[in-house]
Amino acid sequence: MMRYLNCIVVVAIFGTILFSSCGSRGSKSGSQTDTLSYVVGLNVGHTLMEMDPNLDVEAVCAAIRDTYNGTPMMTMEEARDYYLAEKTYFVHEKAKAYQERYLADLSKRDRKYTRTRSGVTYKIDKLGDQSHQGSMSTRDTIKIAYKLTDEQGNVLVEADTLRDSYRNFVKGLQEIIKLAGEGAHFNAWLPSKVAYDVAGNKELGIAPNTLLNYDVEVIDIKYSR
Repeated sequence: MMRYLNCIVVVAIFGTILFSSCGSRGSKSGSQTDTLSYVVGLNVGHTLMEMDPNLDVEAVCAAIRDTYNGTPMMTMEEARDYYLAEKTYFVHEKAKAYQERYLADLSKRDRKYTRTRSGVTYKIDKLGDQSHQGSMSTRDTIKIAYKLTDEQGNVLVEADTLRDSYRNFVKGLQEIIKLAGEGAHFNAWLPSKVAYDVAGNKELGIAPNTLLNYDVEVIDIKYSR
């Protein structure tokens, strides 16, 4: 995304040089301006290739011409917002599709794992107290010991004790804690949409759209009613 903004700056700085380069392919034997235009276009072309190799070159040049002619189809703010929104959506949808395939394959390879409608894929090694199953309240407090890892097995968090309100746990954990009950031990894969989604969690070192694995012991549940 920053490459996109940097490219905008380059285009603005070189002005008519880039306009000339989009007008033709450049000339090795032409004027100094034509040659310089080609050099600058070459540099910008490499930048754009790294940013997105599927860009339409003619559309890029058309936008440059419109800018010089004072007839752009959108403002810089609108262009930036559109680009960032498209990139965010594309990355999110790609991650979502990958995670769904990964978890579907996991549940097929290991029949101990069960998938919920939300996509959480879990196995309960030790079933806990079922007397309150399905009756959790947002005011209940949960005490757990857990290890959180990413898909590559990197440990992100490991804690012997964490007590927090039920409402403060990510949705995927809420779902399995409610099923497993007090005293349970379970392992659960959480797709990003029921974990930290597109925002991630900088404090925990979790990038956006990250598939997470939780190994959890539910030590204690204090019910509010």
